[in-house]
Amino acid sequence: MLQPMGDRVIVKVKDEEEKNVGGIVLASNAKEKPQTGEVVAVGQGARDANGNLIPMTVAKGTEVFFDKYSVTNLKYEGQEYLVLHEKDILAYIK
Repeated sequence: MLQPMGDRVIVKVKDEEEKNVGGIVLASNAKEKPQTGEVVAVGQGARDANGNLIPMTVAKGTEVFFDKYSVTNLKYEGQEYLVLHEKDILAYIK
């Protein structure tokens, strides 16, 4: 499995159900990017100016809402994941 570095997390995006209104189907490039997913791996955390480890506050298995413009796409063993910094997680989904 992948292990993120520093304050990064790896997220598996939830599959969005395709919705159409009145029989109109949107082209794939016109659809909104998903912004929710499940954290599948967490880095150790960032370091402050003195080199002290700042532990992560998000945990594996947490469902999150994230900033869709600050992610890196990653494909590993046939699965697609997103890599983002913990600061780019906007909210937890309870």
